[in-house]
Amino acid sequence: MLAALEQAQPTTADLESRRSRLKTLITLGKERGYLTYAEINDHLPDDIVDAEQIESIISTFNDMGIQVFDQAPAPEEILLAEQAAAPVDAAEAEEEAEQALSSVDAEFGRTTDPVRMYMREMGTVELLTREGEIEIAKRIEEGLKHMVLAISACPTTIAEILAMADKVDCEEMRIDELIDGLIGPDASAEDIKA
Repeated sequence: MLAALEQAQPTTADLESRRSRLKTLITLGKERGYLTYAEINDHLPDDIVDAEQIESIISTFNDMGIQVFDQAPAPEEILLAEQAAAPVDAAEAEEEAEQALSSVDAEFGRTTDPVRMYMREMGTVELLTREGEIEIAKRIEEGLKHMVLAISACPTTIAEILAMADKVDCEEMRIDELIDGLIGPDASAEDIKA
């Protein structure tokens, strides 16, 4: 189990390797103006198999002006589509790669582990304030009052309660079997048996 957990959490070396691979991929795409799916698959780590993650990475490439093709397009196709890459110097390509890596790094952190997904979602939900807690407590109390009123308005419920009260009176049933909460939290075991 620990081995599976260690595999799920990438090490610093793994993260640096991923960043290096993505930087190379982005630089290549910026220089040429396109990438192929095969190139993307070759450069992405093996643990990225989720279609959503891959689509997000491809979308990031498209947002950067890098087209993604099934096969390398012919030069005429690139010129006709007016998607030829403008000459980009290495420093500029590297700077854009660093900017894109910040959004792509978040995708590498995604997981299908339910606990991690819950914790990530939990971080996006605003915590309750004191006023919010008071409001919710009041709504719960109001709901309980409505429930008791609805139950007590039912003739069958009243008849059953009266029948049980008669059983308690005739000592066929103990009162603690009928009513919950008669025993205090600090009662001893002898008090409970009696």
